[in-house]
Amino acid sequence: MNSAAFSQVDAAKQVEFIAYLQRLLVEGDFVATYKFALLHALADICIERPQFASNEPESGVITIDELVEKFIELYWQHSLPYTSAAKVVSTSGIGGTVDTPFILLQNAGKQSALIKNLAEYRNQGVRTLAQLKMHPDWNKLLSKTRSTFKEGPLWRLQLLAGSEECFYYPHDKTQKHVVLNPGIAFCFRRFHDLAVSLARSHWTQKVCDFPLNHAVIGGQGNLSEFLFGSDRNSIIKARPVLHDIQKGKCFYCNKPLKETGEVDHFIPWARYPNDLGHNFVLAHSKCNKSKSDHLAAEQHKERWFEQNIIQNTKTLTTELANYFVCESGRSEAIATWAYQLAVQNQSPLWLKGKSFETYGQTDKGHFV
Repeated sequence: MNSAAFSQVDAAKQVEFIAYLQRLLVEGDFVATYKFALLHALADICIERPQFASNEPESGVITIDELVEKFIELYWQHSLPYTSAAKVVSTSGIGGTVDTPFILLQNAGKQSALIKNLAEYRNQGVRTLAQLKMHPDWNKLLSKTRSTFKEGPLWRLQLLAGSEECFYYPHDKTQKHVVLNPGIAFCFRRFHDLAVSLARSHWTQKVCDFPLNHAVIGGQGNLSEFLFGSDRNSIIKARPVLHDIQKGKCFYCNKPLKETGEVDHFIPWARYPNDLGHNFVLAHSKCNKSKSDHLAAEQHKERWFEQNIIQNTKTLTTELANYFVCESGRSEAIATWAYQLAVQNQSPLWLKGKSFETYGQTDKGHFV
């Protein structure tokens, strides 16, 4: 797909998309965080699914189960006790007062059913999202979450000031999928960063606003980092396999790694804030810091595709599936999306040190 695809939706539609997003966050009725999660899920799926990057007219079909699975992914981190500020809640019992870790509420009433379900799996010893998806009760969790999802956010997200304004997709409760209106998938791809950033900031604020949460958070710690941050302790699990694949050399400069090296998100975390097993490379600390939140140059992109998608996709899946979502197709789709935006925005791509290059304007490679 080339950059011309970004001209398929006219400017008026794109402005309308942004205006509706702003209205939704202001005029929508958000008594819980589920609607923010749905907005986030729609944006993510539009960049994660290869069909939305095709030259063919987009079908815009997203199954409800795709949305439900994304929902579970988004809430998995939130089912951890809030410990970033070393906070506990004192509860009274027969033996007196006991300090217990507190799982942040996601609505104004009792704890959400999904969070309670996820916390129970954690109590059973499930430590990662990848392990959760391999649990024998995974389909049961999908079924429970599907019911909650269909009863709540799926048909309520587009209620503005009490009226249905179905800008994203029509409400058809007889189907097992939603069909995005023309141009919506394109706009979610074009403005993914904006949609996710707004969804996360409003989601974080809503969590802060619930009285019981506020008493625990107390204005301390970085709540957004706790709710949506990368698990750095898990990322180091990728070091050994990457070290072997790269033969002990830095992915970017190809010089020997004198120490263990740093695991880098090839498509930067700032652009796609999720840990995917096929999106990791091992690099010198200096190279990692120089690259920062930039997309890497074409030569790095081509080598990443060769290394992680073509040659070592099975190895990465085998070694990392217990810790991360390992779907090479998703990583490839995210790269496609990111480099398409680079073409559209004429973004500079990091080469080395302080050197950058402009992304090529010709149809070559897998991502233009």
